[in-house]
Amino acid sequence: MVSAARWPALDRTSGDLEGQVYRLMRDRILHGQMPAGQRVPSTRTMAVSLGVARSTVVNAYERLKAEGYLQSATGAATRVAAFPTAPLSGQAAAPPPNLPRVTEFKTGGLFEPGVPDVSAFPHGAWARCLGARARSLRVHDLGYSDHGGVHELREAILDHVAATRGVVARPEQVVIVPSTGAAIGLLASVLLHPGDPGGNVVWMEEPGYASAQAILRMAGAELVPVPCDAEGIDIARGAGPAPKLIYVTPSHQYPTGVTMSLTRRLALLEFARANGAIVLEDDYDSEFQYASRPIAALQGIDSGEVVAYIGTFSKTLAPGLRVAYAVVPSRLVTAIEAAQRLRGAVVPIHIQAALADFMREGRFRAHLRHMNGIYAERMAATVSALDRHCGAWLEVGGGGGGLQLASWFRDVGAGDLAVARTINAHGFAVRPISALYLGPARPGLLLGIARMEAQAADAAAAKIARLLAAAPVSA
Repeated sequence: MVSAARWPALDRTSGDLEGQVYRLMRDRILHGQMPAGQRVPSTRTMAVSLGVARSTVVNAYERLKAEGYLQSATGAATRVAAFPTAPLSGQAAAPPPNLPRVTEFKTGGLFEPGVPDVSAFPHGAWARCLGARARSLRVHDLGYSDHGGVHELREAILDHVAATRGVVARPEQVVIVPSTGAAIGLLASVLLHPGDPGGNVVWMEEPGYASAQAILRMAGAELVPVPCDAEGIDIARGAGPAPKLIYVTPSHQYPTGVTMSLTRRLALLEFARANGAIVLEDDYDSEFQYASRPIAALQGIDSGEVVAYIGTFSKTLAPGLRVAYAVVPSRLVTAIEAAQRLRGAVVPIHIQAALADFMREGRFRAHLRHMNGIYAERMAATVSALDRHCGAWLEVGGGGGGLQLASWFRDVGAGDLAVARTINAHGFAVRPISALYLGPARPGLLLGIARMEAQAADAAAAKIARLLAAAPVSA
């Protein structure tokens, strides 16, 4: 066992002591300094040695256990978990050389996925920030400089994702864009080369986000599905030419909701580094976690700069703001900003400046805390209601986070497209999960929970059950 006395002193001026303990241990484990099976110091011993509260160490250990770095059993010592892959190492990959299928579905009904509840939007605080910035923009801000984004907003975003998601980068690596789709399109335009043999291959989670599939197809991508299971994408099951880009949603897989295991994360990063691929990490709604704290981003453990991290304010604040961001490997910054200038994929300066103030004042985090409580209640009510009324037809997901819930037909021959259309004709807007597959599909329904008030969930689920009972679900 490593003595707690050998750990370096914490930086008390920067705060987040729990995060510092977590990162110290995580980094030593990832780089082989704490081998599998090694006992870790007890929480009491570590707390005394570092001069922090025991609860600080307990919380750090719990994060490490939740993310798969540590393992423990009742009555046994806590030890470093075993990984079948080698610790992360190596240099950054070399720089890359310099009509979509879309299925339309009803919108605006009950259980529509991907749509946040904007009724609780903090209008007053946002109006004050927006008005103040509209009146006081500097001459410098009104020119053509800062194509990648206002420096204040880049810093505010980086401060937020570093603290909440474990992202490690510099402000100049943050690029502000109008949407997640714009970010995907920019990265694809830089990384894909359809005229070169193998230059347009993209490995995609299966099932996966339909909009990402469509955007990548528009960029000329040859999409190769890679299966996901209870541990996330299984990169070992990818086939064909090595990809230029790998699209994943590791913290909250779309649409299944699973979290990629640490073993799979390490395997994915090593594969990308060895093959010169970029991993596009779409962190679309992982700010909302109900059973535990958010899992750290894949980007934070990327020692080879192979991950481009994408986040959005569409789910956390409102889609109408049209603000998202990408944190890109440093070697791609120049190319991404050049592509951004050509495409005009920019966000108005006064919106960027106001959002920077909104975040700096702590209003964004306060809004997240408020909405996380609301969404947690709605998710729990939806899961309970669907289990109670629709359990004979559907296997309902756990609902541990996010704004949508996957439910799978027990009858693997169910025609979920026809069922979804029947249900949606009665005031709903559910989505068939089979539409999210590139290859053979598993039938299911994807339901949004953000606007489903807890007290209304039971009646909505009962209505769906009556519709399922009245119509055959087999294809």
